[in-house]
Amino acid sequence: MTINDREDVMALPQGDVRLLESDVALRLLASRELARLAYVAADGTPRVFPMLFHWTGTEMVLSTFAGARKIAALRARPDVAITVDAASTPPEVLLIRGRASVTDVEGIVPEYVLAQHRYAGAEQGAANVAAVDRPGTRMARIAVRPAWVGVLDFQTRLPGGVAAEDFERRGRS
Repeated sequence: MTINDREDVMALPQGDVRLLESDVALRLLASRELARLAYVAADGTPRVFPMLFHWTGTEMVLSTFAGARKIAALRARPDVAITVDAASTPPEVLLIRGRASVTDVEGIVPEYVLAQHRYAGAEQGAANVAAVDRPGTRMARIAVRPAWVGVLDFQTRLPGGVAAEDFERRGRS
């Protein structure tokens, strides 16, 4: 993709999945920032849970251990929202909406291993995986294929799709 193509990507409307090709999205998908998974719990109340993730190029994969309450909740109500954001100045934000697909896995979810290595480095990531990789370990693979994508960089893309000048006037009469 050329620089002009990347600039064209940033001109796409919020919601267009091609925003995943923007520099901001690519940077956040490769980062060590946590994904924050928003879903509706079994009791009908909203939850947001920070999680390690791995981006496959088509799916955001999150992992949890068998028995986690979010597994049944996601199966009952699979519509989710995810944010990955960098607390920089200006902040960078990737917003994803989609449906979670939950698959039971005997042993360790392969993307969990990849995420551990990205977040903790090769040596510590391997140690983290070894600490939980025991006979009888069961996990759930939570895969979200983006159906809606938003990107905010607070320079060219601002909340509400307003221009920078309009954003600066927010809250004023």
